[in-house]
Amino acid sequence: MTVTRDIPRQGRLLRATAKVLPEHARAHNRSMVLQHLFHSGPGSRADLARATGLTRVTISDLVASLMAEGLVAELGARAEGRPGKPGTLLGVRTDAFQIVAVDLADDERMHGAVMDLSGTVLQRRTERVDGRTGAAAVDALRALCRDLVGLATRPVLGVGVGSPGVIDPAGRVLQAPNREWYDLPLADQLSADLGVPVHVGNDANTAALGEFTYGGAAGGGLLVLTVGGGVGAGIVLDGGLVQGHEHAAGEIGHVTAVDERDDIDGAPLGRPLPCACGRRGCLETVLSVPALRRRTDGLDEDGAAVALAAVGRRLGIVLAPVVSALNLSEVVLTGPTELLDGPLREAALATLHERTMPVVSSNLQLRMTSLGEDGALSGAAVLVLSGQLGVT
Repeated sequence: MTVTRDIPRQGRLLRATAKVLPEHARAHNRSMVLQHLFHSGPGSRADLARATGLTRVTISDLVASLMAEGLVAELGARAEGRPGKPGTLLGVRTDAFQIVAVDLADDERMHGAVMDLSGTVLQRRTERVDGRTGAAAVDALRALCRDLVGLATRPVLGVGVGSPGVIDPAGRVLQAPNREWYDLPLADQLSADLGVPVHVGNDANTAALGEFTYGGAAGGGLLVLTVGGGVGAGIVLDGGLVQGHEHAAGEIGHVTAVDERDDIDGAPLGRPLPCACGRRGCLETVLSVPALRRRTDGLDEDGAAVALAAVGRRLGIVLAPVVSALNLSEVVLTGPTELLDGPLREAALATLHERTMPVVSSNLQLRMTSLGEDGALSGAAVLVLSGQLGVT
């Protein structure tokens, strides 16, 4: 049996963003108990009472319920030299349930995994996109999820999907131009098809959740920029995920970055390229993976470096007001390292230093994700942990 002592680097919690109502008290208390065990490791009932401020009677009742659900187990007596009866340690059974996580950010493949509650990947599967959009893309996603659910060897706690686009809290895709999804109740459709809870979030937001929960990122001012078939950003400020007025915070890929009079550092673009959103010159028309590949195709190493640095400078120009307005401490890039890490990242950071006050950018980190290809999958797993267990 695996317990929380095996969970790495999960010491920070997202700041609560909703008021706890009286009718939600038990669920809230249950969440606090699981949060503590998940992030702090095994503890006794007395430890839980002290950490949560709940009475021992309430803790005993919650623990009994969690043990009946198979989420928590007794691990034996604590070894301690103090007088009196040692407390019995409790821990989350991270191997009792599994999570299916799916990342849709890639322009060529949908990536999926079966994970345990600690974020360890147990099985992987991919599905080629092959240009599918609309209903055909939903069918491909459904098939991938069904395959992954079938691979699970424990009860599936839920399915988490990180999708491009503007997505509301119910998992409805309001707009995802690159997938041609509009007003699509994706979470409800997949849940009905799969027979398990499904949670859908913006892919950049899920990447930010993964970096914050598993990747060691600070929560004071974090922006995670996802570069795939499109470009998006997830933002964590003061321990809270920023959603925005219409759930569209972080849609930086559709900020106009190139206009009719513009070029990229002396490399004329002509008329700004059309974007899937219907406008021209958006950031993702120069920074998305397909755009970067087109820009560097056929160039030697030096030529590719110049081309990537030019795009990096344009990225720095777009990011500078965001970094200044929010006083960010970290910008994390996710996507192909061969395109992003090197001339592009270095030029973006240099431009940020040029265009912001030293007090804002002197200690700013602009780095690649520490989670590699699993960052968005980890974030999709956090969607399920949060939605089903209240653990963030």
